[in-house]
Amino acid sequence: MNIEKLYEDDDLIIVNKPAGLLVVPDRFNHELPSLNKLLEAKAGQKIWVVHRLDRDTSGIICFAKNEQAHRYLSILFQEREVNKFYAGLVNGIVIPPEGRIESPIMEHPAVHGKMVVNRKGKTAVTDYKVVEQWPLFALVQFQIHTGRTHQIRVHMQSIGHPIVCDELYGDGKPFRLSAIKRKYNLSGKDEEEKPLLSRLALHAYKIEFEKEDGTPVSVEAPLPKDISACVKQLNKWAAPKPNGLSDE
Repeated sequence: MNIEKLYEDDDLIIVNKPAGLLVVPDRFNHELPSLNKLLEAKAGQKIWVVHRLDRDTSGIICFAKNEQAHRYLSILFQEREVNKFYAGLVNGIVIPPEGRIESPIMEHPAVHGKMVVNRKGKTAVTDYKVVEQWPLFALVQFQIHTGRTHQIRVHMQSIGHPIVCDELYGDGKPFRLSAIKRKYNLSGKDEEEKPLLSRLALHAYKIEFEKEDGTPVSVEAPLPKDISACVKQLNKWAAPKPNGLSDE
């Protein structure tokens, strides 16, 4: 598997994780490939995990290349000294188009692997800002100030705008052109419509922090082809108004 390298020095390596790839091995299925093991095999050395992304989330992730860097970066993430930005497609018209969600998150009491907003949970803070708004969908920028499991997904569900294609917190429906293009017709050779996107529409696109020696690190990864394709079609068939809000 070809992993795009975005930054590397003696202490750390930052890559662009493809959607569908685990960050660390699955404890129940060791046969599944994982990003850290792929990097270790390619580098011929141990790689330390500093933070994680959900399997279906694409984008920037940082690993340490030695124990000292691992300790420093782990503290940096724990103390919220890292700026982490995401972009994602969500369902619906987001009102207000900019805001902060400060809702505690905890494990779902009955569903394994799912999180839920609950006042007994741990502090979770997410800033969001609508970049483009269409009648049925919005492209949103997120900055998370805490690192709770599924934080963006849970928070967006809590305000009624789950991430597109989210099977756990939304309806899980693939993004299809027929949903936005009126009078859509299949081409003669296709028996059924192929979705433009069938995985979680969330991408970690930017990270910023300072290394232990004070060196600033700022890395970006543009939207992947699948999410970009959806944005392109939305702009073509459901163009937003100048004020950022669209109507049917």
